[in-house]
Amino acid sequence: MSTKTNHFSFGEDYLTAGIAIQIARGETTGVISETSRNSVKKSQQVVENIVEKGEPVYGINTGFGPLCTTKISKEETNILQSNILQSHSVGVGDPIDTEIAKLMLILKIQSLAKGYSGIAEKTLDRILWHINNDAIPIVPSQGSVGASGDLAPLSHLFLPLLGLGKVEYQNKIITTQELFNITGLKPLDLGPKEGLALINGTQFIAAHAVQVVAKLHSCLTQADIIGAMMIEGLQGSVKPFFKELHQLRPYKGNIHVASRIKSLLKGSEIMEDHIDCDRVQDPYSLRCMPQVHGASRNAWLHLKELLEVELNSVTDNPIIINEELTISGGSFHGQPLAMAIDYACLAASELGNISDRRIYLSLEGNSPGVPKLLMKDTGINSGYMILQYTTAALASENKGLCFPSSADSIPTSLGQEDHVSMGSIGGRKALRVIENLEKILAIELLTAAQAFEYRKPLKSGAILDEIHKKVREAVSFADKDRVFADDIEKGIKIIQNKTIITTANQVSLKEQVSLETQFSSEFEKY
Repeated sequence: MSTKTNHFSFGEDYLTAGIAIQIARGETTGVISETSRNSVKKSQQVVENIVEKGEPVYGINTGFGPLCTTKISKEETNILQSNILQSHSVGVGDPIDTEIAKLMLILKIQSLAKGYSGIAEKTLDRILWHINNDAIPIVPSQGSVGASGDLAPLSHLFLPLLGLGKVEYQNKIITTQELFNITGLKPLDLGPKEGLALINGTQFIAAHAVQVVAKLHSCLTQADIIGAMMIEGLQGSVKPFFKELHQLRPYKGNIHVASRIKSLLKGSEIMEDHIDCDRVQDPYSLRCMPQVHGASRNAWLHLKELLEVELNSVTDNPIIINEELTISGGSFHGQPLAMAIDYACLAASELGNISDRRIYLSLEGNSPGVPKLLMKDTGINSGYMILQYTTAALASENKGLCFPSSADSIPTSLGQEDHVSMGSIGGRKALRVIENLEKILAIELLTAAQAFEYRKPLKSGAILDEIHKKVREAVSFADKDRVFADDIEKGIKIIQNKTIITTANQVSLKEQVSLETQFSSEFEKY
């Protein structure tokens, strides 16, 4: 994650996924600077002048979509903006996560504060109030095709500006009218272009992408650590992680993963114990971690880089360049992120796929000293056999979710929007895959820790030894069958709380075992 900052100036400062999350969690305060306020005022004045002149400009004094040729009178322009939020609030399904809805507000205010949207200053201030006071609108998860921006979810997001819809406030879901009664707020009267500026944009897709970047990064880091622990448990070879190999095929992700795993194995008595063994090579799930994990790292980096462009862009329509130039274009189209999200979804699925293969490998009993099914007294005990059934089911489910949403397009708006991105669906789907991946990695952590146990009294390197101790604080060694679902739940919490990442970083500093690589600035910051 990016370095923590105390204040972030919307519209001026460079927004990253990490900073957006910090603002959403109250670790950084978002503000609107005077420079941004002046830009916003100038843009709004341009819109007011257009209305006064009466010349038709899309979305300001015309209808929307296929109604773009319908002229709207000066007197009706404000009604038009209120109506568009209501007519486009057609979302269905369960509400999105509250943090994603808050991220949508953060990303939208960043775009609007750049001063190309014709939004009113008072509207920006109300959005900022919702962020700072954690009054987060309830947004249905389904209904966006990701083309004219995320029309339906953004409409629901901003219904509270009109006194409509619902919000989550002080851990309760209440109507906006109830919120107004509590706080003394009143509905806003939206001016020309404001409604369209609010609902055109890619903030639903981008907010999901922010969480994909954060959660997938956590999984990538933990997959390397758990994979290294599995190498120790099964006494794999360290040679596939030598820099000399990867310099000859220098993908950034491969080099980064290989270097980190080699550092994790440094100083291991377990590795030294079998340095002269007669095994020629390990199965792919062990020795190809740099290639497979590295490819997923590269996909993550691609999404991170594109997302940062999106987070610092203006994505509504039309764009107010100046008094003479207003452009009705397609910057709201979600395709740039939609394709990258689908790529990241595949990357997450593959990380779970190879993790499942390592789990299976650990059960085979082909590594000296490690019993079949990771338990000595089998027959009466099934050992860890059935845990792999769960990872097989999760990995299979993920494969089914990997069909790219961006490969589909269904025309909308009477053919005016004749190509759409479906990036909103891809974003939701990618998070489902990552959620399954966390569960797979939790089970690999349990099996790796069990295999690791059979190497005692030999010690691993300082980092992996400490991580194993940390796992054992939550989940004990299993010498007979028990309700493994309880162990899995504890393992999932370890993964979601990033316990092993924190432990690895602490020991790295204490023992001066560097996990830095030449590409850490790209792969370890977002």
